[in-house]
Amino acid sequence: MKKKKKGKSTTKTSKRQNVIFGTIAVLLLIVIVASLAILRSQKMANNDKVTIYIPTGSTFNDVVDSLNAHQCIDNAMVFKTLSRLRHYRDNVKSGCYIIKPHASVWNTVTKLYYGNQDPIHLTINKHRTKQQLCKYLGKRLELDADTLLALLDNDSVCAAFGHTTQTIIAMFPQNTYDIYWNITPSKLLERMNNESTKFWNNERMAKCKSLNLTTDEVTTLASIVEEETNKNDEKANIASVYLNRLRKGMPLQADPTLKYAAGDFTLRRLLNIHMESNSPYNTYRFKGLPPGPICIPSAASIDAVLQNKQTDYIYFCARADFSGYHSFATNLAQHNANAAAFHAELNRRKIYK
Repeated sequence: MKKKKKGKSTTKTSKRQNVIFGTIAVLLLIVIVASLAILRSQKMANNDKVTIYIPTGSTFNDVVDSLNAHQCIDNAMVFKTLSRLRHYRDNVKSGCYIIKPHASVWNTVTKLYYGNQDPIHLTINKHRTKQQLCKYLGKRLELDADTLLALLDNDSVCAAFGHTTQTIIAMFPQNTYDIYWNITPSKLLERMNNESTKFWNNERMAKCKSLNLTTDEVTTLASIVEEETNKNDEKANIASVYLNRLRKGMPLQADPTLKYAAGDFTLRRLLNIHMESNSPYNTYRFKGLPPGPICIPSAASIDAVLQNKQTDYIYFCARADFSGYHSFATNLAQHNANAAAFHAELNRRKIYK
């Protein structure tokens, strides 16, 4: 009796199983691809542009909490799933991130994963002291204000940038800069040193040398001009007065330096007690420039000094009309008359300090 051959039957079964498994695999792949497509098509919930700050050391949960607080997430599961696929959960990077309205969740996760942060627009204006400057920067950036101030008070750090602790503030030109929010204090100093170098271009450096002054000295004189007036059209005249006094070896007798020495910038009437201060910033008592700037001057004030306008003015005084402009004089008699008119108006308005 002959035995039946099973080869063909087994082969047919194997082929049938392969087809089934193949079909299942294709279906699973389709499901996975479709699921990923659906997930990647999900949008963030925010209707407006949102700025998210992620501090150094933040966890993934901190990020989720921040996004939730800004109402950016409709479905936390979607965000978490895509974050897991992008390996973002364990790769949180600090910084400032702008989330556009209804950006895709996938693009947002990718932006966060790569740390593609958005710079902030940092505007440096007329800060009068290092303390004021550091306090301002501490509010606008992640860095600690006290840590930055310690660097600006460090002789070695300042010397490395070609400044003293009194002149280091000159390294922060007035302007608006694009800076990353999580920049470190050391990196910020490097950045500002580069910005200062750019500001002092060849043209300004040539004018500076023609005055026989250093950039810090020009900035210091410009800071006095900055405090004297907000009127750009008279800054060159005011600068000429102080340059003439320096050339003649006369005390600058700059009222703003007395306010700086007193630590009271609200003073409107200066008295003998202010002029007798032993502070090196008292330009009534000590000849020459003070040790450093009394504020961060604008480019207009610095250029007014560099303009080196040629005048015979030795004195100036605020106009009695309180317009913000000044009366200039070439001799003491003329100046005394201008000053008397101004002080008479102070008395009339009962301004005693």
